[in-house]
Amino acid sequence: MTGGLRPADIVRLLILAAIWGGSFIFIRVLSPVIGPVPTAASRVLIGGVAIIAYAALRRNAAQLSRFGGAYVVIGIVNSAIPFVLFGFAALHLPASYLGILNSATPLFATLLAAVWLDEPLTRAKLAGMACGVAGVALVSKAGPVVPDAMFGWAIAASLGAAFCYAAAGIYLRKRAADAPAMAVAGWSQLAAAAVLAPIVFAAPVASAWPAWGNPAVLGNVLALGLACSGVAYLLYYRLMRDVGPTRTLTVTFLIPLFGMLWSALFLSETITAPMIGGCALIIGGTLFVLRRNY
Repeated sequence: MTGGLRPADIVRLLILAAIWGGSFIFIRVLSPVIGPVPTAASRVLIGGVAIIAYAALRRNAAQLSRFGGAYVVIGIVNSAIPFVLFGFAALHLPASYLGILNSATPLFATLLAAVWLDEPLTRAKLAGMACGVAGVALVSKAGPVVPDAMFGWAIAASLGAAFCYAAAGIYLRKRAADAPAMAVAGWSQLAAAAVLAPIVFAAPVASAWPAWGNPAVLGNVLALGLACSGVAYLLYYRLMRDVGPTRTLTVTFLIPLFGMLWSALFLSETITAPMIGGCALIIGGTLFVLRRNY
């Protein structure tokens, strides 16, 4: 899978996987305290401002006249919607579940590529997708969470977020492949923040506002925004440019592993054998699908 990847690219993939695996920890902590929408909005605002400030220091052109519309679409589909969906899911699922379900992204990408990019949907790809679906089914019954109605909605929200990531990746390839990576990272998140801001202020949760004065909450907000959106998206779009979307998506193999590791270390979550088995099925199916693309 790493054929053609330079050592620097592999290091970037590992760092990206570690950061994004940790993002589910921050979401799991913040969403029950300040709410899913404020969690998402603060993340994209902080990340977007940090990246654009960095781009300004480096005098990187954003090409807003050419790609401005694409930045808005990518911001909504790749940040605003999935971040809120994962925030909702974090109210009902352990962080480790979120990381595992996120790894379904390449399976959705394969399906969408067949529709929008005319890439053939072969029997081998279908077999890989079936393996991934079996993994999701196993994870949904893996424990230690007791399944109920909200559990099912949380699983669906997580898969919806993975679908959004896949759709955004396909859109980027089709409509904005030449857009500057740093501009995509920064301006798309500011667009997401602009979309989410009215929702935050239109329906504020009064009981959550005092929590913003808690240093632990602020620390988690800053870590989520600066690291998981700022640094991570710079790495992500750099990899998309340097090694292409297919190889960049190999990061999804590692995110659930880091997610389970950080969840066990920092949140004392239980990692069960069925969870590991379901994760292996999803990753195995994804690996099988992506191998067809080389």
